Amino acid sequence: MRIAIPVWDDKVSPVLDTASRLLIVEVEDQGETSRFETCLDEQDISRRCFRIQGLELDLLICGAVSRQFSRMLMASGIDIIPEISGLAEEVLRAYLQGNLFHSRFLMPGCKRSRFEQGKKWKNRKGHGHRKTM
Repeated sequence: MRIAIPVWDDKVSPVLDTASRLLIVEVEDQGETSRFETCLDEQDISRRCFRIQGLELDLLICGAVSRQFSRMLMASGIDIIPEISGLAEEVLRAYLQGNLFHSRFLMPGCKRSRFEQGKKWKNRKGHGHRKTM
């Protein structure tokens, strides 16, 4: 499973649409096997989406994301867990341990009910369904 987290300094970037870096982590059997960072220079949302699609992600854990961008990414087979905040390493560790849906990772101002809808991911074990291009 390939997971991406947009990062700003050492935290989850507050807005995916304007994030300049992505942390990409390969996960197998609930453990990290490799990682790298990549830059996102594309300003146009369609080009940015195409760039992210090319990374062959299964899951994107992020802060805020526009509805249009979210729909474009999900239509390409990338699952998204939005409205997450905190240190990127802590967020990744919490996801791998099944604890990402603790309220401390909820973005300030976000509704808890929408956050709890994401709990379907809590016990997910690499069932991403990325589409091939």
